[in-house]
Amino acid sequence: MVSRSLFCLSLFASAVACANEYVVPPGDVAGFFAELPKDATVVSFSAADTYYCEGDIVLPPRRLLVIDGKGATLKLGPKSNGFTMVIADQAEAMRRTGSRYVIRDFAAIEGGRKAIDLKATLNSAVINCRMTGQSVAGIDLRFCLMARLQNVLVTNPARKGIVVRCGNWPGATTYNSQSNHTVLDQCRVYCTATTTAAFTVLNTGGVHLTDCISEGAMADYDLFLSASTKGDEERGANNAVVKSFTLDNFHVEHRLRKASIYVNMPPKSTVNLSNVYWNNPIGAPVLLYVSGQVNVRNIGWWNPDFRIHTRVAMPHLNFEACHKALVIPDHPDASGTRSGALELVDPLTNQHKLDMSFVRITHRAM
Repeated sequence: MVSRSLFCLSLFASAVACANEYVVPPGDVAGFFAELPKDATVVSFSAADTYYCEGDIVLPPRRLLVIDGKGATLKLGPKSNGFTMVIADQAEAMRRTGSRYVIRDFAAIEGGRKAIDLKATLNSAVINCRMTGQSVAGIDLRFCLMARLQNVLVTNPARKGIVVRCGNWPGATTYNSQSNHTVLDQCRVYCTATTTAAFTVLNTGGVHLTDCISEGAMADYDLFLSASTKGDEERGANNAVVKSFTLDNFHVEHRLRKASIYVNMPPKSTVNLSNVYWNNPIGAPVLLYVSGQVNVRNIGWWNPDFRIHTRVAMPHLNFEACHKALVIPDHPDASGTRSGALELVDPLTNQHKLDMSFVRITHRAM
């Protein structure tokens, strides 16, 4: 009789035997992935300390493919989109959501247009990687449902750090190709002087951004959050299928050109901003509001110079358990455009007086 432990060990050994690991040679990385055997389940960058690739590294369809950097550095050519895939249209995108990828443990992915350009996946993950010096974005996720970015560092992105958005190929819309319920956990973007946004979330619901940092040189935004279906930021967002966003334990340690957090979400969506820390006056509004139900909680330190700007006369803002220095009276001042830290700036309509009907401060911290 085979013991239970021996039987389980035998099953485990069989499972391991079914996993096929291939080592990427130091030469043609893109060519290696183009010819990757269909039985590959793990691809290891363990044959060299540094790899070079001029073009795109196109990922083949797989139920699960683990790409293990093994601590190696991958240097990309200026036109490379890094790890990516080719999506012809929405029909192909729907088929590709059966594929899943885990990209992990790269000491650095340097250069290129993007380091990682994932499209049309379900439950993929990027773990413990550093992206440096990409010209378009460190990571770009399009139609990546339930993706997870964990312990990711993006350093000196020329434009955007991390982008989470819907697809933009033929047949894709802002309603049918979102990156819903994606999680960014312990990610840091270190901005350069040309960075437009550290984190960007577009037309995507249920995203959680937790324990993250934005710092470095002055940038336009730390977080650019919008669900405008036509990309028109001169009006309130109108994507009715985007319902929520959560930001928790966010640390900001640099100056901004336009705003730290930009919010243009549908009126019935909920935006939760909790435990955000700005280390000093940042040279721009801490919050630039256009639309959405915004709940700000547990702001433990507030500089009297901090400002909240709204582009609509009747903002929907709730402040709970925030520092007592965050003062927003029930009525605006004589100008009609300012109430303590809240100010109506560059209004989108012909309404030029603040209406405080939907602004609340509760459980003020002592």
